[in-house]
Amino acid sequence: MFCNPKAAVLHGKSVGFAAQNSRFRNAKSKLAFFKEIIFTKLRLLSSSMLGFLETSSYSRISR
Repeated sequence: MFCNPKAAVLHGKSVGFAAQNSRFRNAKSKLAFFKEIIFTKLRLLSSSMLGFLETSSYSRISR
């Protein structure tokens, strides 16, 4: 007949923390994947820019 409101509140908090932890865990696992994509693209972009600058007339003028 009488319920314990403190237990209900604590249960709600634990459910909220569990959901938050799973979101952080999912984000952390995806972070390594995105970092690999970003740094790979940056490496490709920088190498192509260096190649372009070496063959362009800009590099001949500055030498």
